[in-house]
Amino acid sequence: MKIVMIESNTHIYEFGDFRLDAAKRLLLKDAREIVPLMPKAFDTLLYLVRHSGKVIEKDELMREIWADTIVEENNLTQNISILRRVFGEKPGEHRFIATVPGHGYKFVADVQVLSLAESAISTAEFQKESPNETEPEIRNLKPETNQDQRPKTKNQKPNRFQFIALAALIIFSIGTIGFYLWRGGEKSADAPVKSIAVLPFKPLVLENRNEALEIGMADTLINELSSSEELVVRPLGSVRRYDDLEQDVLQAGRELGVDSVLEGTIQTAGERIRIAARLVRTSDGKQLWTETFDEKFTDIFAVQDSISNKVLSALILKLGGEAQKRLTKRGTENVEAYQLYMKGRFHASRLILPEVKKGIEYFNQAIALDPNYVLAYVGIAQAYTGFSLSGDVPANDAMPKGKAAALKAMELDPNLPEAQVAVGLFAFWYDWDWREAERKYQRALELDPNNAAANYFYAHLNSNLGRHAEALTLAKRARQLDPLSLITNSAEGQFLFYAGQSDEAVSRLNKTLELEQNFWHPHLVLSGIHAEKQKFAEAVGEAERAAQISGGNSSAVAAKGYALAKSGNSTEARTVLAELQKLSAERHVLAYNFAIIHNALGETETALNYLEKAYSEKNVLMVFLKVDPKWNNLRSEPRFIALAKQMNFE
Repeated sequence: MKIVMIESNTHIYEFGDFRLDAAKRLLLKDAREIVPLMPKAFDTLLYLVRHSGKVIEKDELMREIWADTIVEENNLTQNISILRRVFGEKPGEHRFIATVPGHGYKFVADVQVLSLAESAISTAEFQKESPNETEPEIRNLKPETNQDQRPKTKNQKPNRFQFIALAALIIFSIGTIGFYLWRGGEKSADAPVKSIAVLPFKPLVLENRNEALEIGMADTLINELSSSEELVVRPLGSVRRYDDLEQDVLQAGRELGVDSVLEGTIQTAGERIRIAARLVRTSDGKQLWTETFDEKFTDIFAVQDSISNKVLSALILKLGGEAQKRLTKRGTENVEAYQLYMKGRFHASRLILPEVKKGIEYFNQAIALDPNYVLAYVGIAQAYTGFSLSGDVPANDAMPKGKAAALKAMELDPNLPEAQVAVGLFAFWYDWDWREAERKYQRALELDPNNAAANYFYAHLNSNLGRHAEALTLAKRARQLDPLSLITNSAEGQFLFYAGQSDEAVSRLNKTLELEQNFWHPHLVLSGIHAEKQKFAEAVGEAERAAQISGGNSSAVAAKGYALAKSGNSTEARTVLAELQKLSAERHVLAYNFAIIHNALGETETALNYLEKAYSEKNVLMVFLKVDPKWNNLRSEPRFIALAKQMNFE
């Protein structure tokens, strides 16, 4: 096939499944699905297509696309990445755009170029001229010429019958396209789209990237879309890993197990923000909705509300009265406070102590601007919980601050599921008030049955109370709602272990490691399982792996000492005890972890002393006292029974 090139804005370029309309500045897929492109990305594509088959130097592209602006090469690279993502090209694949090292880029797909009129009549005319050819030849037109080189019929003078035929053909084409568009819309309305993932939005200009804003947009839309009980929305923890600039949207949707994916791009310039969003169906890649918003940044809340409403409309979902209120209710009207909150979420969610501290600082700054910003209080509560669960900070130092923030969030908005969960966390991990924790988790699930965190933490409560059947049902539901959450998957393995289903536990933990081999928690639980099966070498190995990955977490170190002691290797077990003592001079080490090793060494009184100390220090690991098999040998001891009563287990 020969390539047609015309330097004109009145032509349509066809390649693969795509059609590029220069006059309307539209990129279509399958002749009817609009593919949203920002202006510079469109200009880049148009220039490459017009010079198809030719190597275009980077300098030339930058000069042509940004004629009046001095930009860096990253701008061009970003546009190329966006186009490759649009075309569905995988890394290393160059079906449309090829990189020529040291030079630039070349558009390598076959291009057919038609004028606006030719787009309607070209097929009929070529069939007239070449009735015996299966594929008509498209004549080569040089970029320098603008003359009309449309193929002529043998009779150069059109007659009235040709005009009538042409008009009929155009009317028929419009009717056919309209019919298929209508059918497409009808199909999308009937399709069972009941779940969605909102991916982190992508930057259009790389050097102006604002990761907090990209994650924050997704986070806000996740919260708003979760207002519909008919729609399952993947939480932020599962989608934040899909922030790669060349992420395959359909692949992400399949991995997340959702029917649809919402993705978008963000571009900021001064006080303005441009957001392009599109909703695609995972099963076939069909675009269900797309729109571009160009607003002042101060109107970002209205843009977010508009996107949420239009996505729900595209999915044909209707919100009940209470859900509609939640959709339109914003956490704050202060844009600066919102930006600080997004930064807080971005840093706190990294789960690294310095980052979590930075996140808390941003949350506090947001609250200083808006003292009624309930989500910022929830953020603080979650951050302080993470401090204590990691063992890096004593519970009595961190938990009261987090609890105060959770109670403030509850005071400000008792109908916010996240506020209910936050208060439940402190009732469970700190106050050991099981009934109060259960009430809060149940209320959160009443408000939002699809809240993954509420299902997960309620499962945790049931497991630690020995209600294993209920725990496993809730854990499975939490995993279905948040399938890529590492802690949700790993904790389900832990719950299975405590329920006496060790083989199933190992299977679930191994599946968690398939998601992320460098996640330390599954190795910790596997160590405990191997120790109970008296596979002590495996238990030591898993504990060492957990300690290595976690950077020396004291629970992982203690698990190694426990396995060594149970294997009869008391000398090495005491070496581990000495290691923990040395570590405690540098940072906080939970007394619970000393108790584990002493108990395995048969030093019952010393172990009980440490457990009583752990109780007085509000060690969060005390919530495992009832179900952890490491304590089975102490369950008839009076001091242990007294502790269990004080913990409200008896």
